[in-house]
Amino acid sequence: MTEKFFNNRTAFIVLLTACFIVFVSMGVRQTFGLFFDYFKEDLNVSRTQAGLAIAIQAIVWGLMSFFIGIFADRFGARYASFFALMVYALGIFLIPFSPESGIPFQIYLGIFTGIGLAGAAAPMLVPTVSKHFPNHNRAKASGLVTASASTGMFLFPLIAVYFLKITLWSKVLLIFVAFLVIAAIISLFLKKPDVSNQSTQTLDSNNQSLREALREAFAHRGYILLVSGFFVCGFQITLVATHVPSYVMERGLEAWTGGAILSLIGLFNIFGTLTMGYLADKYSKRILLSGLYFLRGITITIFLLLPASTYSALFFGISFGFLWLATIPATSGIVAQIFGTKHLSMLFGIVFFSHQVGAFFGAYLGGYFFDNYGSYDYAWYMSIALSIFATIIHLPINEKPLIRNLSS
Repeated sequence: MTEKFFNNRTAFIVLLTACFIVFVSMGVRQTFGLFFDYFKEDLNVSRTQAGLAIAIQAIVWGLMSFFIGIFADRFGARYASFFALMVYALGIFLIPFSPESGIPFQIYLGIFTGIGLAGAAAPMLVPTVSKHFPNHNRAKASGLVTASASTGMFLFPLIAVYFLKITLWSKVLLIFVAFLVIAAIISLFLKKPDVSNQSTQTLDSNNQSLREALREAFAHRGYILLVSGFFVCGFQITLVATHVPSYVMERGLEAWTGGAILSLIGLFNIFGTLTMGYLADKYSKRILLSGLYFLRGITITIFLLLPASTYSALFFGISFGFLWLATIPATSGIVAQIFGTKHLSMLFGIVFFSHQVGAFFGAYLGGYFFDNYGSYDYAWYMSIALSIFATIIHLPINEKPLIRNLSS
């Protein structure tokens, strides 16, 4: 007999709610680069300042994921996401009013938006949804959430381009503020699993404290390896997202090619995350992750070796897009599978912070190598080496659930 995907109504509502929230939060984030020229013209914010704001955003996002994760595990994701989305909306609302000093701009686009993403993006909502599903369906549910984020990343830039043609950029930001406020209201449907309904099979019956959970995680070799591997993910996707448009132009391709690559990444990421979610519920997650990082290295290598052409660029967008955020269902799934779901948001928040440290270096080193050596090649070589590293370190991870003394 085939088991139902949804064991109760709450699981369905939480999944639907989480999908909408990440659709909005990640979609809005994907549009920031489209406003850089307007920031320069009307706010006197240079591209360097705007880039710094995005870098600050990445670090704040990663750091706050840990603390918001602790809050969500204890009090519920609905309050954490509501607060984060309202801070996110406030930051976007205040951007047009930034004085020319640049510091408030860093606060609004960097700190406020980083806090918002920490409580409303996929790394927060995937653990929230995972608590409502048993292990054999958890990765599929995570894949649906991540695919919704990808859909937002694909559609919101198109929405922004359309409205920027017919109205002021500040009014476009107000439209996004409205989306974020609606998402904040809807986030109140993010309920905890029903304790009386044991069919979810995600409840932990132990009384493990926060300190005990941290000690247990950092004593587990597999968790350390997973944290290290997610650094590679952050480095690679941020390197591509930040520098591939300039890279293809340096190789003689037209400017629209870089935009096409990013658009294809967003589109094919939907299929990649859904596929990984399905496979991760059937096969070893560590093997899938190892294979994924190996394919990333192959994809980058082919992209570098092939002669520059529109076809090779579009092939890269499609292939790398399929592998883009497909790491999330399997990575979060391993954490839940080993340690359970009681402290999942906090434990995955630590893993994600490593991702954001990698993101910082991916963005920074790409520009550093280009400015000092006149080429992005060294950054790409480093990315390939990191793929080999990630391919190897995921293989020894022990995915078996930990056995605890529940009477303690």
